[in-house]
Amino acid sequence: MTGSLDLAPGATLVLDGQEWTVERAEPQFGRVVLLDGGGRRLPVTMRFLMNHPDCRASSTASEVAAGRGRQQPTLADLTEHQRAVVDLRLAHLLEAETGFRGGDPLRPGPGEPRPEFDPSVTTLTQRRLAKAAELSALDREQARLLGLDKAGYRTLIRWAARRRQVGAVGCADDRWLRPGGGHPSVNELVREAIFAVHAETLHRSRMSLRAKERLIHQYVRELHGPDATAQIPGYYTLRTVWADWFGPGGGRQRYVRSAAKPTSGQHVVIHRPGQVVAMDTTILPVKVRETVFGDPVSVHLTLALDVYTRSLVAFRLTLVSDSSVDVAMVLRDIMMPLPMRPDWGEDLEWPYPGLPANVVAEFAGHRVAGLPFFAPETVTTDHGSVYRNHHLVEVERVIGANILPARVLRPTDKQAVERAFGSIRSLLFEHLLGYTGVDVYDRGADPEADATLTIDAMEHLIATWIVAVWQNRRLGEHAPSWDPAGDHSPNTLFAAAMNQGGFAMQIPSPELYYQLLPAHHVGIHGQRGVKIRGLFYDGPALEPYRHEKSVRGGRHKGKWQIRRDPRDARTVFFQDPGTHAWHTLRWTGLPPEDEVPAFSDARARDLLAAAREAGLKPRSDAELLPLLLDLLGAHVPVESWPTLAKTQRTELARDTTRGRAAAADRSSARPLREVTASRRSKPATSPAPPGPASWPEHSRTVEQAVDSDRRRRREALGDESPARPARLGDSFRRGNLFLLAADAADTAEGDS
Repeated sequence: MTGSLDLAPGATLVLDGQEWTVERAEPQFGRVVLLDGGGRRLPVTMRFLMNHPDCRASSTASEVAAGRGRQQPTLADLTEHQRAVVDLRLAHLLEAETGFRGGDPLRPGPGEPRPEFDPSVTTLTQRRLAKAAELSALDREQARLLGLDKAGYRTLIRWAARRRQVGAVGCADDRWLRPGGGHPSVNELVREAIFAVHAETLHRSRMSLRAKERLIHQYVRELHGPDATAQIPGYYTLRTVWADWFGPGGGRQRYVRSAAKPTSGQHVVIHRPGQVVAMDTTILPVKVRETVFGDPVSVHLTLALDVYTRSLVAFRLTLVSDSSVDVAMVLRDIMMPLPMRPDWGEDLEWPYPGLPANVVAEFAGHRVAGLPFFAPETVTTDHGSVYRNHHLVEVERVIGANILPARVLRPTDKQAVERAFGSIRSLLFEHLLGYTGVDVYDRGADPEADATLTIDAMEHLIATWIVAVWQNRRLGEHAPSWDPAGDHSPNTLFAAAMNQGGFAMQIPSPELYYQLLPAHHVGIHGQRGVKIRGLFYDGPALEPYRHEKSVRGGRHKGKWQIRRDPRDARTVFFQDPGTHAWHTLRWTGLPPEDEVPAFSDARARDLLAAAREAGLKPRSDAELLPLLLDLLGAHVPVESWPTLAKTQRTELARDTTRGRAAAADRSSARPLREVTASRRSKPATSPAPPGPASWPEHSRTVEQAVDSDRRRRREALGDESPARPARLGDSFRRGNLFLLAADAADTAEGDS
């Protein structure tokens, strides 16, 4: 025996992929003669075999073949009782081998060595025979309980050989470590049927195993004949096989189908901020009010979380479920530095070392709050339609990010943002009035009546809480690989990442807002401008291009690209191809000076549908303005508020909030002034975004628009004064009341 190779005559080796048999060994010279199947001899040295990279014992050897396909057994595979029995067997074996139960002559036990086991006066064979006689003299019941009832001379030899191979576990009973798994009664025919039935039932509704057993019998009977069904084992064997191969099957059927889908098996290692940003939307578990005196409503919260630092880099509150434009604006918010709010103190300003706050304010144009901003590389989302449309694919191209949807029914792919929702609920939302609980069973008696915060107040509260609390909160279960035992917060992790890899302060240009809006490719009408979604838009920027085609090629050859914001259909945006400056095109139905309230695409569709129902064929969109004002102002008077249905009030609130959000995003797209003051100075504030903030203001805006439209119509008449109406009774004064008109027939006879 040399190392782990058995070089005894007759042993088999594998050398360079070929099997050889040891013909003879000459250990005194360190040589071995190998013989292959063809009778060819190969004399080699033992040193050559020991250092050869492709030399191993053949798997056909008895010792190796017995354990082929199995890992070496260890004491950990035994129960406590079995380990105690092995210890007792090992003590008897060591006493027979060495004369001492502990195996060490330098540390003998009491009375050791016994005369019949004294190694100085006995041989190994004599000690083994004495130990076999001692074990056979034990009480049969005690020997059976100790596993020594059948231990004899050859048993001791076998234990000694196995102990040299695998250690003390070699004294264990082979029946304790018999091979697990495998079902001899399941042949290839039955195996084929089981896998066929599993593939079939994977796409069916949930079935019992009894029904699957019948399908297995049906498969074998139809493909292999009725006689082959005798090879199918019983139900309980099939149940054991099914559980071993496919699991217990306790999950829902849709989850089982999802788990069966193939995966790439790759694991993403996140090591820098912005590498992966997880986004998700949920219903805010707090009832809020549209305005101070508005109805309590449910809003949707969209979160964007940086997976590496666990920073909540952006969020949005929408009265309706978020659209692709809202998601695009959230991605834009990730890239934009967060401005300081008027009531925020210096402790919430940009805190990261290595990059002073005044430097960031110089580039951003305003004081920046302590929240990371960066260009996201990969955005992980679910499979909602808002994340899978063509508009978001274009947004992905513009900002240079990859939208990576999570696997179907795999919440672990974006578990970071899922846990963030739960943390925000327990740390913030549970303490607010109007909290609705996790589900309807945990809901209060009347959370709607408890609602006190408005949508704007809730947005400001969440923003303040994120910057002040979340970004400085200790992450108990998340730590970087370079400091797994350290205490870290999102701010400290971002600061450490800045020190390790630097920080690329890339603030996008204000024009990014227009580039993230949905695009339409249309032609320019010579008189009416461009037509978008059934409405015409025009402006001075179109004058040089009214009778020209675009030089654009490809799919939209000759078309002009127009951007629109679905939240506010009053205007669209056109980029001049010569100067690349963005221009606003107004709806041609708007009054020249006065503004009407913002209306969304849904309201524009209602307007066109109402025009079709009324049979109107307007020559210009100006004729649609009265109809639009009727739609916007039909439910505006304060007296009618209590009589309105909640759905009607919600529609008006949706238009108001979406118009306000569009105006806020549009105002941030204007060129920013250059900051020259110190970091403590207040930035130049842009005018407040237009848009109604309450019901009375909305009512006054609509009334002003109606008055303006009426005034414009009167002025369109010019100097032509309308004819004065006749006085009452003029027709009686011009004729004789008693004169009867001649009959038409009589008049005809008289003429003839």
